[in-house]
Amino acid sequence: MAKIKSGDLVQVISGADKGKQGKVLKVLPKENRVIVEGVKVVTKHTKANPLTGAAGGIQKVEAPIHVSNVAIVDPETKKPTRVGFRLETVERDGKERTVRVRVAKRSGKDI
Repeated sequence: MAKIKSGDLVQVISGADKGKQGKVLKVLPKENRVIVEGVKVVTKHTKANPLTGAAGGIQKVEAPIHVSNVAIVDPETKKPTRVGFRLETVERDGKERTVRVRVAKRSGKDI
């Protein structure tokens, strides 16, 4: 189970965008990187493609940043926190299963 998932609210803890908060748009586990909304916005020049009808021009897009440079925002205190796991027994389809639940280390609340 990943500590950071798509849709999580995270805060940048180092780099040029330090202090910014945003939602995780995409997780790239093979590269250990995440794409965060509004963070590390770069200018991308695109060429027009007559086959697909895409217009060329200059676009602003979010670039990936390393996962070690972000921390999940605690749902209770709204500050960055580390992530821990708790084992929980859940009954599904008549069977008991053990699942891992992400927990904020700062407040102890589920993420």
